[in-house]
Amino acid sequence: MQGKRLELLKETVPRASRVAYFWYPQSLAEPLALKEIQASARALGLETLSVELQSHNDFTRAFQAAAKWGALALTVQSHPIFTDNRHRILDFAAKKCLPAIYPWKEYVEDGGLMSYAPKLSDLFRRAAYYVDKILKGAKPADLPVEQPMKFEFVINLKTAKQIGLTIPPNVLARADKVIK
Repeated sequence: MQGKRLELLKETVPRASRVAYFWYPQSLAEPLALKEIQASARALGLETLSVELQSHNDFTRAFQAAAKWGALALTVQSHPIFTDNRHRILDFAAKKCLPAIYPWKEYVEDGGLMSYAPKLSDLFRRAAYYVDKILKGAKPADLPVEQPMKFEFVINLKTAKQIGLTIPPNVLARADKVIK
């Protein structure tokens, strides 16, 4: 997911060679996500600044670190600490005119630039399928692990205009939802 998000960010903002990445180290998925973002960034010719946040109190420090480093774009990990603080993150990105890609469409609906994520309605439908199987006697350990199959790319054109960004037509054409 992080690799695809970086790819979309690079296509949207080719000049954004320095991307800040906010992450929460206690997340079980983070070691893999951090490796993925670093490998994807190298492949795309991007520099990344990994900004670790331990608590809700670290956001001011994270914003200062990204600004001091000269971040030209931003992405954040998919974790409740970021979702809970998304308005602070969105305000920071808006004030610094930073193009950013987020892990859920709610960020974009609240004023973020763009998101790329699994389609939640499909994930919930598959969860119901698994609950049904378990309630009918299937052992959870015997059920296969599934990867998301459908993804949603959302762009907020109002935000793009506010930060002085023109979304390339080839990127805009791939969006599943465009907020005007």
